[in-house]
Amino acid sequence: MGQEATMEIVNKVKQSKLETVDLEALVKDEPIQELDLKPFLFKGLILKEKEFRDAVKEHDWSRYANAWVGIHCSTDALIPHWAWMVVASSAGEWAKGVFFGSGMELREQVLLNRIEHKDWSLFQDSFVLLKGCSDMDLSPTVYVRATEAIRPHVRKLMYGEACSNVPVYKTMQRRS
Repeated sequence: MGQEATMEIVNKVKQSKLETVDLEALVKDEPIQELDLKPFLFKGLILKEKEFRDAVKEHDWSRYANAWVGIHCSTDALIPHWAWMVVASSAGEWAKGVFFGSGMELREQVLLNRIEHKDWSLFQDSFVLLKGCSDMDLSPTVYVRATEAIRPHVRKLMYGEACSNVPVYKTMQRRS
Protein backbone atom coordinates (compact mmCIF):
# COMPACT_ATOMS: atom_id res chain seq x y z
CA MET A 1 0.00 0.00 0.00
CA GLY A 2 1.70 3.15 -1.25
CA GLN A 3 1.40 6.60 0.12
CA GLU A 4 -1.09 8.87 -1.57
CA ALA A 5 0.46 11.88 -3.18
CA THR A 6 -1.01 15.10 -1.92
CA MET A 7 -1.54 17.73 -4.56
CA GLU A 8 -1.82 21.33 -3.56
CA ILE A 9 -4.29 23.35 -5.56
CA VAL A 10 -2.69 26.61 -6.65
CA ASN A 11 -4.84 29.61 -7.48
CA LYS A 12 -2.81 31.15 -10.28
CA VAL A 13 -5.24 34.05 -10.65
CA LYS A 14 -4.64 35.11 -7.04
CA GLN A 15 -0.90 34.82 -7.50
CA SER A 16 -0.89 36.95 -10.62
CA LYS A 17 -0.23 40.67 -10.67
CA LEU A 18 -3.62 41.15 -12.27
CA GLU A 19 -5.88 43.82 -10.75
CA THR A 20 -9.56 43.51 -11.60
CA VAL A 21 -11.72 46.61 -12.02
CA ASP A 22 -15.46 46.07 -11.77
CA LEU A 23 -16.99 49.17 -13.36
CA GLU A 24 -20.41 48.34 -11.94
CA ALA A 25 -18.96 48.63 -8.43
CA LEU A 26 -18.32 52.34 -9.09
CA VAL A 27 -22.08 52.97 -8.87
CA LYS A 28 -23.27 50.04 -6.77
CA ASP A 29 -23.67 52.01 -3.53
CA GLU A 30 -24.39 55.40 -5.07
CA PRO A 31 -27.76 56.93 -4.14
CA ILE A 32 -29.61 57.40 -7.43
CA GLN A 33 -33.08 58.92 -7.71
CA GLU A 34 -35.36 59.68 -10.61
CA LEU A 35 -37.48 62.82 -10.83
CA ASP A 36 -40.47 62.63 -13.15
CA LEU A 37 -41.80 66.01 -14.33
CA LYS A 38 -45.32 64.65 -14.92
CA PRO A 39 -46.62 65.84 -11.49
CA PHE A 40 -45.38 69.36 -12.27
CA LEU A 41 -47.61 69.56 -15.36
CA PHE A 42 -51.28 70.45 -15.77
CA LYS A 43 -53.10 67.11 -16.22
CA GLY A 44 -49.64 65.56 -16.55
CA LEU A 45 -49.33 66.85 -20.11
CA ILE A 46 -49.29 70.63 -20.34
CA LEU A 47 -46.69 72.97 -18.96
CA LYS A 48 -48.25 76.19 -17.71
CA GLU A 49 -45.36 78.43 -16.74
CA LYS A 50 -46.76 80.02 -13.58
CA GLU A 51 -48.14 76.75 -12.19
CA PHE A 52 -44.96 74.92 -13.17
CA ARG A 53 -42.72 77.44 -11.42
CA ASP A 54 -44.98 77.35 -8.33
CA ALA A 55 -44.80 73.53 -8.24
CA VAL A 56 -41.01 73.64 -8.55
CA LYS A 57 -40.78 76.23 -5.77
CA GLU A 58 -43.02 74.16 -3.44
CA HIS A 59 -41.30 70.83 -4.13
CA ASP A 60 -39.28 69.29 -1.26
CA TRP A 61 -35.83 69.26 -2.85
CA SER A 62 -34.13 68.06 0.33
CA ARG A 63 -35.15 64.48 -0.54
CA TYR A 64 -32.43 64.57 -3.22
CA ALA A 65 -29.66 65.51 -0.77
CA ASN A 66 -26.37 63.86 -1.79
CA ALA A 67 -28.02 61.73 -4.48
CA TRP A 68 -27.53 61.57 -8.22
CA VAL A 69 -30.77 62.74 -9.83
CA GLY A 70 -32.12 61.87 -13.24
CA ILE A 71 -34.86 64.15 -14.53
CA HIS A 72 -37.30 62.86 -17.14
CA CYS A 73 -40.97 62.99 -18.09
CA SER A 74 -43.00 59.79 -18.25
CA THR A 75 -45.58 61.36 -20.58
CA ASP A 76 -45.26 62.66 -24.13
CA ALA A 77 -45.51 66.27 -22.97
CA LEU A 78 -43.58 68.93 -24.82
CA ILE A 79 -41.18 70.34 -22.26
CA PRO A 80 -39.26 73.49 -23.25
CA HIS A 81 -35.53 73.51 -22.57
CA TRP A 82 -35.80 76.24 -19.94
CA ALA A 83 -38.11 74.01 -17.83
CA TRP A 84 -35.50 71.23 -17.67
CA MET A 85 -32.98 73.89 -16.67
CA VAL A 86 -35.21 75.24 -13.88
CA VAL A 87 -35.66 71.75 -12.43
CA ALA A 88 -31.95 70.92 -12.80
CA SER A 89 -31.07 74.16 -11.04
CA SER A 90 -33.40 73.44 -8.12
CA ALA A 91 -32.33 69.80 -7.76
CA GLY A 92 -28.68 70.80 -8.14
CA GLU A 93 -28.84 72.79 -4.93
CA TRP A 94 -29.08 69.45 -3.08
CA ALA A 95 -27.91 66.68 -5.41
CA LYS A 96 -24.43 65.32 -6.13
CA GLY A 97 -25.26 65.74 -9.78
CA VAL A 98 -28.24 66.09 -12.11
CA PHE A 99 -28.63 64.32 -15.43
CA PHE A 100 -31.29 64.01 -18.09
CA GLY A 101 -32.66 60.48 -18.21
CA SER A 102 -34.09 57.64 -16.19
CA GLY A 103 -33.37 54.01 -15.43
CA MET A 104 -30.30 52.60 -17.13
CA GLU A 105 -29.61 55.91 -18.91
CA LEU A 106 -29.26 57.57 -15.53
CA ARG A 107 -27.06 54.82 -14.10
CA GLU A 108 -24.82 55.03 -17.16
CA GLN A 109 -24.49 58.81 -16.82
CA VAL A 110 -23.52 58.42 -13.16
CA LEU A 111 -21.05 55.69 -14.07
CA LEU A 112 -19.47 57.85 -16.80
CA ASN A 113 -19.14 60.65 -14.26
CA ARG A 114 -17.50 58.32 -11.75
CA ILE A 115 -15.08 57.02 -14.41
CA GLU A 116 -14.15 60.59 -15.32
CA HIS A 117 -13.44 61.56 -11.71
CA LYS A 118 -11.74 58.38 -10.45
CA ASP A 119 -8.03 58.53 -9.69
CA TRP A 120 -6.80 55.92 -12.17
CA SER A 121 -3.16 56.63 -11.29
CA LEU A 122 -3.67 54.08 -8.50
CA PHE A 123 -3.14 51.50 -11.26
CA GLN A 124 0.14 52.99 -12.44
CA ASP A 125 2.20 50.33 -14.28
CA SER A 126 -0.29 47.61 -13.33
CA PHE A 127 -1.85 44.76 -15.26
CA VAL A 128 -5.55 45.61 -15.21
CA LEU A 129 -8.58 43.60 -16.19
CA LEU A 130 -11.85 45.44 -16.84
CA LYS A 131 -14.42 42.93 -15.67
CA GLY A 132 -16.68 41.77 -18.48
CA CYS A 133 -19.61 40.12 -16.71
CA SER A 134 -21.92 42.43 -14.85
CA ASP A 135 -25.48 42.63 -13.52
CA MET A 136 -25.85 45.95 -15.36
CA ASP A 137 -25.92 45.92 -19.13
CA LEU A 138 -23.01 48.30 -19.69
CA SER A 139 -22.82 49.98 -23.07
CA PRO A 140 -19.71 50.21 -25.24
CA THR A 141 -19.61 53.92 -24.30
CA VAL A 142 -18.77 52.96 -20.72
CA TYR A 143 -15.94 50.64 -21.77
CA VAL A 144 -14.55 53.17 -24.26
CA ARG A 145 -14.54 55.91 -21.61
CA ALA A 146 -12.94 53.59 -19.05
CA THR A 147 -10.28 52.53 -21.56
CA GLU A 148 -9.40 56.14 -22.33
CA ALA A 149 -9.22 57.00 -18.62
CA ILE A 150 -7.11 54.06 -17.49
CA ARG A 151 -4.88 53.38 -20.55
CA PRO A 152 -2.31 56.14 -19.82
CA HIS A 153 -1.59 54.57 -16.41
CA VAL A 154 -1.39 50.82 -16.99
CA ARG A 155 1.21 48.51 -18.45
CA LYS A 156 -1.44 46.14 -19.76
CA LEU A 157 -5.21 46.39 -20.08
CA MET A 158 -7.48 43.43 -20.65
CA TYR A 159 -11.22 42.79 -20.85
CA GLY A 160 -13.25 39.83 -19.60
CA GLU A 161 -12.62 37.49 -16.70
CA ALA A 162 -9.33 36.41 -15.13
CA CYS A 163 -9.66 32.90 -16.56
CA SER A 164 -10.60 34.13 -20.01
CA ASN A 165 -9.58 37.62 -21.04
CA VAL A 166 -8.90 39.58 -24.19
CA PRO A 167 -5.83 41.81 -24.41
CA VAL A 168 -6.77 45.41 -25.18
CA TYR A 169 -3.62 47.45 -24.66
CA LYS A 170 0.01 46.90 -23.75
CA THR A 171 2.76 49.48 -23.38
CA MET A 172 5.66 49.04 -25.77
CA GLN A 173 8.28 49.80 -23.18
CA ARG A 174 8.37 49.92 -19.44
CA ARG A 175 7.89 53.35 -17.97
CA SER A 176 10.56 54.77 -15.73
